[in-house]
Amino acid sequence: MLVALVAHDKPGALQIRKDTRAAHLDYLQSTGVVEQAGPLLDAAGEMIGSLIVLDVADLAAARAWADADPYAAAGLFDSVTLTEWKRVIGG
Repeated sequence: MLVALVAHDKPGALQIRKDTRAAHLDYLQSTGVVEQAGPLLDAAGEMIGSLIVLDVADLAAARAWADADPYAAAGLFDSVTLTEWKRVIGG
C-alpha cells in the first residue's frame, strides 16, 4: 500500500530541521519503504515540511514509521497526515 505522508513544520523550526537532517535522511534510506521524498518549500525556497511516499503494509505501519522518524523525535512537526495514495503516473 502506498501512503502519502505530508508534514508541516512548527513555525520557526528551520534550525531543528537542519540539525536533524542527516539522521532523517539516513532513516529514509535505511528503512527500505520510502518510494519518494522531499521537503516542502516556502516562497523563499526554505524548507517548511516534508512529502514522503511510503510503500508499507497498512496505515498502522505508516504511522509507526512516521513516529520513528528522527524529525518526529526532535519535535519538528506541527502536523502530520497519512493518506492512502494511488500512483497514476510515474514509477
